[in-house]
Formats: sequence, C-alpha cells, structure tokens
Amino acid sequence: MANVLISGANRGIGLALARLYHDRGDRVVALCRSNPGGLDGLGVEVHENCDVTDQAALDRLAKSLQGQTIDVLVANAGIMIYEGLDELDREHCLRQYEVNALGPVWLTRALLPNLVAGSKVGIVSSRVGSLADNQSGGNYGYRMSKAAVNMAGVNLAHDLAPRGVAVALLHPGYVKTDMVSMGGDVEPDVAAAGLVERLDELDNDSTGTFWHAQGQALPW
Repeated sequence: MANVLISGANRGIGLALARLYHDRGDRVVALCRSNPGGLDGLGVEVHENCDVTDQAALDRLAKSLQGQTIDVLVANAGIMIYEGLDELDREHCLRQYEVNALGPVWLTRALLPNLVAGSKVGIVSSRVGSLADNQSGGNYGYRMSKAAVNMAGVNLAHDLAPRGVAVALLHPGYVKTDMVSMGGDVEPDVAAAGLVERLDELDNDSTGTFWHAQGQALPW
C-alpha cells in the first residue's frame, strides 16, 4: 500500500485519481479548496481549504502530515482561462501562472520532509505547454503557465535526484472536465488510469521526462 497525495482532488482528473488509487488499496490524501460532495464516502483523507497558492494553508498541511511518508505526490490542481491576444487579461495570466506553474513547486517544497528515497512526484502538465508542439497559437495564459511548469518539473527532477525522488511531467489528454466545459474526448477515469501507469513506471532513470498519459514521450 502506497501513501498517495493528490491536489485538486475534488473533481475531474483529481477525483478520478483519488478513486483509482483508493480502489487499488492505497491510502489517499485528497487536497481541495472545497469539497462539494465528490469525495464524500470515498474513504480518503480529505483536506479542505487547501489552496496550493496559499502558503499558510500549505504550512498547515505540512504540519498535519508531519512524520508521514508520501510515496506518490500528484500535483494536479490547475485552472484555465481561454483568451486570445485581443482579449488577453494581465490578472488572468498571472493567476494561471500562480496556480499552474508555481503551485506544484510550493506544494512539493512544503512536503519535502515527507518525500524519501523512492518517492515520486507527478505534475499534471499539458502538451499545450510544449514549444515544439504549438501549431495553433492562442490561449496565452494557460500555454505559458504549462510551459513554465515543465521547466519547474525539470528543475525539481535535478534538485530532488540526490534524495532519490523522481519527477515526471504528465499530459492527461483532452479530458472531459469542467475545465474544458466537458468538451474533451477522454473520460477522466481513462486519463487517470494512464497517469497512474506512467507514475508506476517512473524511476530515477526516467526522472525529468514529459509523457502523455497513454505512454508516448512528448516534445518540449
């Protein structure tokens, strides 16, 4: 049984991950800003009011988990605001950067004492953050935030390697969630299953790499 911590676990991919890990017998710590009921009765440990951009909330979380090993940390919390160049809003861009790029870094740093040799960190990124794969433009704030978190993940892979902690950047696919107004073509449980497979395969030899949930290596 592994100890698994998931941010943004109250809906979409995060909720699907929480269910999958719990159903296979792992202990799940589910982080969310609020729980409208999706996590109720699931048998996981729920931490509400946990915003990954709020240092006080992360400090409380770290204190509550003091002395507990985290085998798998999944930084899943994220936001997306569709905006092209003409309607681009500065505050929207900054908020996406704060949540999507800095949030996984703050969360990982807060829980460093819980990560031991053999622990894994999975950052849910997106292929829209790939410079090489950008063929359409647009969606500035989200694209830039995901490109930034890819860099953050590679940095974390280097910095955590001496501890024996591996890090992966993971693209879940175009998933049917509220974030995309249910317009995706992949069900959350299918995306979650692929992400778990990639995390199961992750080791110190593959740390710092970027993967599609279905197994394809992605370009930066």
